[in-house]
Amino acid sequence: MKTLSKDFTKGNIMRQLILFSLPFMASNAMQVLYSTIDMIIVGHYVGTAGLSAVSQSSQIVNFATMLCLGFSNAGQVMIAQALGAKKNREMNDTVGSLLWFVLFLSLLLSGAILLARTPILELINIPPESHAMALQYLVICAAGLIFTAGYNLVSAVLRGMGDAKSPFLFIGIASVINLVLDILFTGVWGWGVAGAAWATIIGQAASFLFSLIYLYKKKEAFGFTFGRENFIPRKKYIGMILGLGTPMAIQSGFINISMLFVNAMINNVGVVASATFGVGVRIDDIVNKISQGIQYAAMPMISQNIGAGDQKRAKQIVHRAWVLSAALTVFFMLLYVLLGKQLFMLFSDDPLVHEMSATFIRAILWMFPAFAVMRGTGAFIQGIGNAKLGMVLAILDGVALRIGLSFLFGIVLEMGFFGFVLGYGLAPYGYAIPSLLYFLSGIWKRRRALAEKM
Repeated sequence: MKTLSKDFTKGNIMRQLILFSLPFMASNAMQVLYSTIDMIIVGHYVGTAGLSAVSQSSQIVNFATMLCLGFSNAGQVMIAQALGAKKNREMNDTVGSLLWFVLFLSLLLSGAILLARTPILELINIPPESHAMALQYLVICAAGLIFTAGYNLVSAVLRGMGDAKSPFLFIGIASVINLVLDILFTGVWGWGVAGAAWATIIGQAASFLFSLIYLYKKKEAFGFTFGRENFIPRKKYIGMILGLGTPMAIQSGFINISMLFVNAMINNVGVVASATFGVGVRIDDIVNKISQGIQYAAMPMISQNIGAGDQKRAKQIVHRAWVLSAALTVFFMLLYVLLGKQLFMLFSDDPLVHEMSATFIRAILWMFPAFAVMRGTGAFIQGIGNAKLGMVLAILDGVALRIGLSFLFGIVLEMGFFGFVLGYGLAPYGYAIPSLLYFLSGIWKRRRALAEKM
């Protein structure tokens, strides 16, 4: 049977990057659309308080999801480097150990959120009008965390093998189910925020189940045998997943923790500010996730070439990623400037939210150049397996700057809502600038490839 894994160690880089990025962009957009549908329907059928509840509770669930995703991404890098080094047995052992580890972790995190649900909501200062609905949404989504983690896990495995199209298919299935059930549960039956949560979990469960069936049916083509011996967690590979994944998980987690703190500061301004920020972050997430498709595509391409010992080609992939990212950045900035208010109107009928959206847009535009740089350098740092540096930069971004600058501009300098969003928007430069200097310095050339340790 013809193999479905892709070889990125030769061929035209720009053509490969564009073709490999497009399914990632579509998948990421669809994944954000998945949760965006909840907010649009809740905003229209439940109102501003419901909109605030969904946006705030989803940040808590996203924190747990991103921790699991950090370890999944670590496995993706290991799989891609093993593939580039032609180490198929080691790749199989990595996949099996990764499946066991991430699913077990998701169950632990799910239990932790359910046990601490009330203190968590109190910590982020949920507006009183939204508290009961936020609790409903949090409980339902936290209980179904294993499905979210499972989908991301299988998608990471496939991406590591060079398959970007299948994850798009899986999230497409989830999105269609979510849309239909959202309208039925929240709009027709009037279940409110709980209906949106149930629609989300059912869609994610269907996506995870379908992805497992697909991987099993295509096992020979992907080179993963699904034998019983493959699902025995291997101490060596669990150790490598922990070593590489812990910094990646902390990196993802700190960024989400910083979001919770910024949310808490904005929640004190009132429910309209809370809802406006929630909608703005969701729109921003759509924009960033689409461009992040370039980073997701570049990462396994870089990993394969590092595993194959071709550092020059790995650098060229970063250069091409910058070109594509810059083009998307200009496009999205123009979209925000010309149609920003109309985008907010899709989520809410509240004229106060529409009015405050202009303030959000003026502040958030500062973020875009930083993300254009990070698409290349972020993929490079992850692709070569330097997770510790990624973690340090994420802490600088998430804690020192995202929280610090939001507090400085919003509270100390009394700039209010604009200051909170401005601090949030400037924080990514804490990752973009140091990562750019690291790449240009060439220090990374002395690192030993992960494939050599397998």
